[in-house]
Amino acid sequence: METETAPAPAPAPALPSSSPRGVLQQNRQFLDFFWDIAKPQQEVRLAATESLIRYLRASEQEDELKYTLKRLIEGLGATREAARPGFSLALAQVLQFFEEIPLHAVLQQIQEKHNLERVKKKLFRNAAFGNFFGVLSLFQSGRLAKDKKALLECVRLLQSLAQHHAHLRDLPRKTLVDILSEIPEAVFEEVLFSALKADLTSAFSTPEQLHLLLVGIQKFPGVLKPNKLKIMLGSSAIVTTENIPRLVKVLKTAARSEKKDRNLPLVGLDLLRVSVKEGAFEVFWKEAVENGLLKEKSGPNSYMCYRLLGGALPLLSLDQLQIVLRGEVMRHYGDHVVSAQLPDRFKFAPEMEAYVNSFLESCNDPEKQLAVMIGFSTLTNQGYPVVPSFWKVVKHLQPVALLKYVDWLKRMFLRPDFDCCLDFTTSRQKQNQEKVNMTQHQVVRLRKWIIARLVSIIDSQGKMEEDLVMDVVRFCFFHAFFKTQKPTAEIPETKSLPSVPLGGQTRSMAANLFFSLLQILNSLHVLGDTVEAAALREKHIHGVTADRNLWIYVIIQYASVLLSHEKHVKAVIPFTTEQRAAWDRMLQSLENLQKKEKESRSMEIFAFQHLLLLVGIHLFKTPAETQDLLNDLLNCIERALDNKSKKKKSDDEEPEWVEVIVEILLSLLSQPSLLMRRVSKSVFGRICPYMSKRALHLVLNVLDPEQDQDEESAVVVMEETDKKKKTLLEDTNEEESADSSDDDSSEEDGEEDSEDENNNEGVDENFRNQLMNVLQAGNALGGDKSDEDVDDETMLALDENVSALFAEQQKRIQAKKDEKEKMRKEKILRRDFKIKVLDLIEVFLAKQPENPLVFDIIDPLLLVIERSMSSDSDKQEQDFLQKTADIFTNRLCRAKQYCRSVGDLVEDLHALLESLVKRASKHTDSVLALYYFSASLYLFKVLKGNVARETATPLSPSKKKQKNSEGSSAQTEQLSGTGILDLKRVTMVYQEALSGFMTRRKSALTGSMFLDLFNRFPIMCKPLIDTLIKSITGGARQHQQARACVLLQKALQTQDLKLSMTTEEEWEELIRESTNQITESLKAVSEFKVKVDQEKVIKCLELLNFLIKTVNQQKLNVELAELSQTLQALSQQEGFGKSVRLDSLYWNVMKLLGFARPKKEKAVARPEHTPGAKPLKRKKKGFLPATKKRKNRKKALQESGAESGREAGPENGAESGREAGPENGAESGREAGPEGGQASARKKNRKRKGGAGKAGAEGPLPKKAKGSHGQEPQGKQGKAKKKKKANKTPVQKV
Repeated sequence: METETAPAPAPAPALPSSSPRGVLQQNRQFLDFFWDIAKPQQEVRLAATESLIRYLRASEQEDELKYTLKRLIEGLGATREAARPGFSLALAQVLQFFEEIPLHAVLQQIQEKHNLERVKKKLFRNAAFGNFFGVLSLFQSGRLAKDKKALLECVRLLQSLAQHHAHLRDLPRKTLVDILSEIPEAVFEEVLFSALKADLTSAFSTPEQLHLLLVGIQKFPGVLKPNKLKIMLGSSAIVTTENIPRLVKVLKTAARSEKKDRNLPLVGLDLLRVSVKEGAFEVFWKEAVENGLLKEKSGPNSYMCYRLLGGALPLLSLDQLQIVLRGEVMRHYGDHVVSAQLPDRFKFAPEMEAYVNSFLESCNDPEKQLAVMIGFSTLTNQGYPVVPSFWKVVKHLQPVALLKYVDWLKRMFLRPDFDCCLDFTTSRQKQNQEKVNMTQHQVVRLRKWIIARLVSIIDSQGKMEEDLVMDVVRFCFFHAFFKTQKPTAEIPETKSLPSVPLGGQTRSMAANLFFSLLQILNSLHVLGDTVEAAALREKHIHGVTADRNLWIYVIIQYASVLLSHEKHVKAVIPFTTEQRAAWDRMLQSLENLQKKEKESRSMEIFAFQHLLLLVGIHLFKTPAETQDLLNDLLNCIERALDNKSKKKKSDDEEPEWVEVIVEILLSLLSQPSLLMRRVSKSVFGRICPYMSKRALHLVLNVLDPEQDQDEESAVVVMEETDKKKKTLLEDTNEEESADSSDDDSSEEDGEEDSEDENNNEGVDENFRNQLMNVLQAGNALGGDKSDEDVDDETMLALDENVSALFAEQQKRIQAKKDEKEKMRKEKILRRDFKIKVLDLIEVFLAKQPENPLVFDIIDPLLLVIERSMSSDSDKQEQDFLQKTADIFTNRLCRAKQYCRSVGDLVEDLHALLESLVKRASKHTDSVLALYYFSASLYLFKVLKGNVARETATPLSPSKKKQKNSEGSSAQTEQLSGTGILDLKRVTMVYQEALSGFMTRRKSALTGSMFLDLFNRFPIMCKPLIDTLIKSITGGARQHQQARACVLLQKALQTQDLKLSMTTEEEWEELIRESTNQITESLKAVSEFKVKVDQEKVIKCLELLNFLIKTVNQQKLNVELAELSQTLQALSQQEGFGKSVRLDSLYWNVMKLLGFARPKKEKAVARPEHTPGAKPLKRKKKGFLPATKKRKNRKKALQESGAESGREAGPENGAESGREAGPENGAESGREAGPEGGQASARKKNRKRKGGAGKAGAEGPLPKKAKGSHGQEPQGKQGKAKKKKKANKTPVQKV
């Protein structure tokens, strides 16, 4: 502490302690503490308080301590709300560290400083807070319980402050409760009981007074005994039948006060504790809460009842929990949860979930946990529980409670018992009640929730064992696909028969949820507390049991057991002979795979095994469709593992096993299952090393935009399956949501009617003719005949015919709509399927980047990108395009690994490279051209680096062989530099593209493409440099010429370009030719009207900067005289000095040529008024001049024009003529004259008016520059132009 202590201030002359001047003269650091204490940042306040305490303890000066108390007490009533807590905390710390300061004296100072009786009205609020924070400081110092006198005064002060509720709210009462919680019982009985007796006696008046009594009863049971309570309250207990009305009144007041805070009032929680302690909880809950607070149907009262329910859970016994969970508050809460699903409704469910979550987390009694879970699970709306099936609070259940809860769920599924449920029906449901079998309806809804609840328990990441997980899996699988014929001990699921038979809807829902459970099991971490399980968890292995078996394999074994007990269980969809044969064959194949799993290809075997299990389990859901798929999979697995499959096959033989696997994976991807997608992606990654060209093209054909019309129906068929799944998985209370959307549906019907009307407006000619024929047949178009000539029977027949005709037309219109909607959905499904197939392409590029088959992917992906960019731009299409472009760019073109053994594909790759560059040149969209150009650079990299490794080994096997002749080493470098690349052929391709880019006015190619070419492959700089030099002058437009300068500068800066030069003369000639071309290009510049002119000159100057530096540094023999003359002439062009960057680059180049930039001469400050001239009269602000008035405006213009003509005499004209040069002309000639100031002032007035009073002896004036006022600035402007041109003229250094 001493090392951090600030140095003691220098001694000062003694002053009276009441005056702060001595302190102010001592140390500024000391005073800064109080400024920091008042700041709004809490960190700053705390640091300042700590520093102040440290300073005071080190200084030990009495006057500083007194001044500190004075400043802190004043700050308690500060105007800024953020400053008051800071001063209060600082005062509490001072009183805590300096115990010699009497608390009673400090309290007197606080009351004197913030006297509520003498303070002004507008400062009353600050004074009230000053008293409150003063008491709070004394309490926070920790010394208040020791000073009984100060304690009593503080309590009385808080009682008086509680009357000012408008300013302090309930802060004094809460502080009083906090004081009671900290003092011992003896001090309360001796000091405070008499002072608080009035508040305790009137405890049923306000929530604050009742809360004070309840805290006293819990804290000081020896003082507030039943006999004293009887004397004060008239009863020896708080919760009695007589006190219920008063308690209800107090609770309603507390509910209204906590409406905005949305918290359970402390008085309510303490009332729960006291009622439990007094053994009167049942009376309190029934009479005060259910029959009192809940009867008044208001939001604050209802929400307080719900909060009392949640807050009471940790306080109650098992029997009391049953009373609460089966009471009217729970039923009312369930009604609220269902009704609050409508939009813009306050939802209490998240708050209740927090109460239950907190209770389950802190409760160690499994029975209480189970009671609460069952209580909320039996709160049902027409059979469907109101709590969500994915309620996350289940993760806090003890293993025993979780096991019992799962057993209860299974019993309720098999034998629904609605007598134990707290079921209700909302008022809207009662109004819309349909005549249905309500019992069957409730059973279906309850079973639907229970299956989803069981699945979500496995996904809750709670404390579970493998036996519990397997129990849930067996239960879901059995009741989804099997039914009991006869109970048997070998199958526990057959012991209990459903009281209500399971219908087809329930089994279908259970089957869909079972496959969702498979996905959860596939990503489930290893369960158990064994060492082996912990080791598997550390390796992040998922989807297996502790003995390393796949969860799905365990399910297959269980299914085999069920199929073997045909007398006891029966499949819902029995297997045919062929399907059972496929199943048995699958089991045999699994055994063979497990035997070979320890061989070298274990990963492939594991992938095959996983795929086989997944397809096999689908045999129970869709046996007819899965049978052929399973047989094909078994055939290709057998061939894949057979050594004979390695032999080459002719085209006439059946397809290879990898092709069949790919077709199976594509068919699995068409199903709307995340598990299918992940397994297919995993299996495809395992078979990538064995991929053939035909197998890869099976994948690529799916992405072909031209084959969209020929898609297999399997891709589209899954629509209805997906729709059924969504219907089965929709959450609770679909009736409520349906009822709430009645208005929306009516609006939609209105929209459909309007659409129908619009469609009827465009009636086809055929319908019009049919309508005319019907009307003519019924004599409705009789011309002169009136309606009276047509009898009733004819009119009825006519009406029937017309209505039939319109009904038929409406059917045709609806059929067209349905067909259009079907096509739209099919398109969405095809696009979604293609997005899934892109995953396979990405896996192949990641697993096999060195496979020559990668080259077959380039064109299909480019075609997809091109078609997607030209098609509609909905979100799904944009996602598909973005994913395709990302795979093409990052996984293919920018891949670090590429094919190193091209083999016989050299000619094909060169042809493909040529085609890509030509297609990039022909495109009109630069974005598409970039993809084609990037693909050509990828092929360039492959061809250039393909043989580098192959030739490096024989050429340099040892250090001795590296020291061969220079010729052989040069040949080696050339081979290693170009590989198998035909440099001459490739040069012609890129040279043609570069020439087209420079000469065509509209080209999709960009300069960044060729910059990328030069950066990645500097070997291309020398072959293309001649084209770049010629394009400096031969470019189609200024933009192309500027790009040529940029590319040439990049090429010249490449180190490999100079190294490729055979002689120094060649390099010198290159620099000379480049300089000459730039000189010719700059000569052609005649003006700077548009931005491209400036941009071209800027790029030329940047290139010149590099060239001249190269000439000077390397002392090359390059003539620069003509360039200097061209640059000097360039600076005289109109508009040259408009660009700051252009001017800076120009003088950088001129400096390299030996020219110095002239310094700007400072303009001589001219006096505002010439000697002898009369000063201008300042017009009064706020008044309208006489010349501005409408009646005098024309007269003033004529007078001012004549006066200016008289003032400009021959002497003034001669004088101005002598001062002004030929460039200034008449403009500067009007500058001089003894009365020029007045003329300038008049000219300002004329400019404001927009008048024309400029005519006179001087003649017409030139147009004034923008922003100039009067004659004098015009003369200065003329001289400034002259100086500006003089500055631009280069001055050569001597």
